[in-house]
Amino acid sequence: MSIEVPMAVPAGLRPLVKAVSVLRADDPAAGERQPLVHVPDADTSLIFRTTSAGHGDLLVIGPRTRASYYVGKDIPLCLRLRLRPGVARPLLGVPVSELTDRVVCLGELWGAASDRLEAALMQAGGDHGLILDHLEAALSARPSPDRARGDLVRAAVQALRGRTGRRREPLPAIARHLAVSERHLRTLFAEAVGLPPKRFERIERVRATLALAHANGPRWADLAAAAGYYDQSHMTAEFRTLMGVTPGAFFEGRLPALQPC
Repeated sequence: MSIEVPMAVPAGLRPLVKAVSVLRADDPAAGERQPLVHVPDADTSLIFRTTSAGHGDLLVIGPRTRASYYVGKDIPLCLRLRLRPGVARPLLGVPVSELTDRVVCLGELWGAASDRLEAALMQAGGDHGLILDHLEAALSARPSPDRARGDLVRAAVQALRGRTGRRREPLPAIARHLAVSERHLRTLFAEAVGLPPKRFERIERVRATLALAHANGPRWADLAAAAGYYDQSHMTAEFRTLMGVTPGAFFEGRLPALQPC
């Protein structure tokens, strides 16, 4: 299955990017190509990848509300920049809600600027440091995010993310703490994060379940409580909705039918 190998975020990218990683579709120790599994993800990411045919792509991956399963393929380089909450809209020029469950060529959003950046990245010859330097220069040249709005988005994300595994605080209470209306909070989430708050929480719970199961093993009742579900049946139902299979089936490798990527 696909794995992410984290890299250090260069200092110049830290205001805009929360994580950098190299994606690998195959397990080098496996004797055959492994499935490419994309789990639900509330982040918006910028991807630069090269193909075995020598082509390069700059892609924007919006929030993903359900898992997808693909036949593994040969991708020599796939570098992911996870954008911080609140910066995607000014950087990309569209509300993030327009990117939800979509993969979009950056050229559709940036035009000729994307073509120039892609050419520079291809000339970097796979040098991660040089690629990140070019990406930093390109992102820094985009309109700066509104600081107050960005702070509000990040505070809202942190409040909702902090509810995972804990007693839940009602959304109206979170809005009051942030000194905004509940309606404004929902609108802000849709535009800046691309998801309604409730769906964001569901994705966070499933991701927490996956991380806990990988770290501690599939003790489902304990995992359900730790990830913030009411009980194990609640976890199983929500996991099946977002992942397409039950937790047991997923961790036994019984995945849905693979699709061409």
